[in-house]
Amino acid sequence: MATRQTLDELRGAVRGKGLRATPSRLAVFELLRQSDTPMSHGDVADRLANQAWDRATIYRNLTDLAEAGLVRRTDVGDHVWRFEAVTEEHAGAAHPHFVCTECNTVQCLPEIELAITSARTKSAKPPRAVKQRQVEVHVRGLCDACA
Repeated sequence: MATRQTLDELRGAVRGKGLRATPSRLAVFELLRQSDTPMSHGDVADRLANQAWDRATIYRNLTDLAEAGLVRRTDVGDHVWRFEAVTEEHAGAAHPHFVCTECNTVQCLPEIELAITSARTKSAKPPRAVKQRQVEVHVRGLCDACA
């Protein structure tokens, strides 16, 4: 449950992007800001199931928040969009995620530095997208619970 100050901050952030601060939109945004992992539409809908909002309303709110830049949407290769709040910690560009190959959980990873080398030459020039941080990195393996 958000405090009055937190609700005012959420409302201000949503309105600052030109969106209406509806109760359902604020609930979705608050949930994503409290989560430490990206959440699918189904995850969000399940967590807000005790509210009166239908799944379509929740999905529209997720896409509106993403288009406004308050939420980032990513696909870790399983064709499921996952959403996470844009925070100071993960502002702007996408950041790497760890995907468990057993239980399919997704976790945020800290920023990493890519070292690109080629077998033919000692170093290769990275593609422009890497330099401009327009790529997504997904590390796959077993999480601690599944290992």
